[in-house]
Amino acid sequence: MTATTTAPAEQKSYSTFQLAMRKLRRHRAAMISLAFILLMTLVAIFAGVIAPHDPNAQDLANTYGPPSHNFPLGQDDLGRDLFSRIIYGSRISLAVGFSVAIMSALLGTLMGLLAGFFGGRTDTAISRFIEFMLCLPTLPLQLVISGLFVSSDKPFIVNLRNNMGPSASVFIIISVFVIFGWMTNARLVRGEVMRIRNLEYVDAARALGASNNRIMWRHLVPNILGIIIVSATFDVGGAILGEAALSFLGFGIQPPVSTWGNMLSNAQEVVLQYPWLPFYPGLAILFTVLAFNFLGDGLRDAFDPRARH
Repeated sequence: MTATTTAPAEQKSYSTFQLAMRKLRRHRAAMISLAFILLMTLVAIFAGVIAPHDPNAQDLANTYGPPSHNFPLGQDDLGRDLFSRIIYGSRISLAVGFSVAIMSALLGTLMGLLAGFFGGRTDTAISRFIEFMLCLPTLPLQLVISGLFVSSDKPFIVNLRNNMGPSASVFIIISVFVIFGWMTNARLVRGEVMRIRNLEYVDAARALGASNNRIMWRHLVPNILGIIIVSATFDVGGAILGEAALSFLGFGIQPPVSTWGNMLSNAQEVVLQYPWLPFYPGLAILFTVLAFNFLGDGLRDAFDPRARH
């Protein structure tokens, strides 16, 4: 009688990204938030199909109309459909959020990568510049710069507004937020690169003759991609909230472009008489920002190696 032996089952190996996605799928709040973000993205893309009315169509005979069958969320001070304006406003809010997050992540990653990898004078120069930028009073400077582009009569700014039309204020807001928003990403990337730049696999790549560019982009960046994604996710929510705040103060994206922020600004003087005017745009901002923050929390837990089995 011969003894039979069974071979041990092969253990399937997963990459870091695959392990993170498996953990993310078990994070209920993050998955609900991701579904909501995808829904809002679809709404923004197909706003022209979903919106029942032209967001800029005025009905001066029915200003401040209450919610009704034809206007489910009511009408504003010019008789425009609030529901259609919120739908079209999602385009601007998400465009600003995603654009700021992507550009801040790219610029911050580049600066942090250079500082953390080369060290020495390069690190000193970049770190001192980051510290200088972080010391600046961000909100007042954002208000001043945005206000200059909104009201300035300088030829360059006037030509920019004339050539780009209503989208000029969107471009300005995105630029302002990127200028003052890349430093946190840079510091995160710098710290992580300094931690892993002398690990064994980096030394092995260097010993095999890999160039600095190859080491940075083929060996370091893939291993810090998790913190970049997490930081960018939080940046989207922050940019949406920041754009709404500037537009509410009158220094953001200007009418006739419909944004949630300038809808709140238009309603601030009649909030007690017509409470539905600020309620629904505010609710859209609240849910969208919360969704990105919950998704960021889920991604942070998923990419945390200490929390991964």
